[in-house]
Amino acid sequence: NERLLHSFTDYLKIEKGLSKLSVSAYYRDIAQFSEFLAGRKRSLDTARRQDIRDFLHALFSSQLDGRSVARKLSSARQFYKYLLLDRRIEHDPTLNIESPRQWKVLPKSLSSDEVEKVLAGPPRVLDSKESQALALRDRAMMEVFYAGALRVSEIIGVRMEDAKLDLGYMMVRGKGDKERIVPLGQIALAAVKTYLESAREFLCAGKPSPLLFLGRRGRKLSRQRVWQMVSAASQSAGRHASPHMLRHSCASHMVENGADLRTVQTILGHADISTTQVYTHLALDRLKKVYRKHHPRSKRRAAGESQ
Repeated sequence: NERLLHSFTDYLKIEKGLSKLSVSAYYRDIAQFSEFLAGRKRSLDTARRQDIRDFLHALFSSQLDGRSVARKLSSARQFYKYLLLDRRIEHDPTLNIESPRQWKVLPKSLSSDEVEKVLAGPPRVLDSKESQALALRDRAMMEVFYAGALRVSEIIGVRMEDAKLDLGYMMVRGKGDKERIVPLGQIALAAVKTYLESAREFLCAGKPSPLLFLGRRGRKLSRQRVWQMVSAASQSAGRHASPHMLRHSCASHMVENGADLRTVQTILGHADISTTQVYTHLALDRLKKVYRKHHPRSKRRAAGESQ
């Protein structure tokens, strides 16, 4: 691999006339792919298309952005183009691999069991009225996160007038200050009502506030505090969770249970259905399961067909 890398960089410098910085960038990208292949006991000149795909998926999983992953694929294309020209390989493993900028990677989500543990919250000592009020607030917020797939900025911005609890929904202001209706289930509604009856007035500390969910002494909650709250609650599930994971868990579980993508798009507040289509494969999985279960010819072979 090292020999191939050095001959490639010589080609870039001498024949392509690239700058030192560009050559170094190519070298780093291919060297990283070489390390990935080493874990599979494969060399650069024997790499397969699946190796390229798996490498790109691994980069995405490490939270690398699409632009950076696309650059590494571009480096690999140049490298294997060179190996083809130099007749060191017969097939280019980067052929027919779409640009990672167009990939839709399913966000991380929690299982139903994990969600139940997160919503239950961490064990805490409720030895004061303040601790009891905060526990009720946190439970209500967690239930609303999962029930309505809210973003952090949306949940801390919900006003009292937005909570239409008797009608079973909330008005939420999302990106671009666009309003949408978010339905809430009975458990979330009950948790919010309990918070309003037994905790919010104490947290207000005599200070009027239009916001539904409050911090100590009536202060507005910060994004950081909400992240800390969800992180602490997820410890009981044995897996670190974020507010966004609860949002995506809501969407995933709805699709898995038969919700159509247009409905999920409306609840999530996506302006474009293409953003919601990241959940398409979950819908297809369920469609296939229902088909296999209910279609009379999904399992049985036709008469006379060989076994």
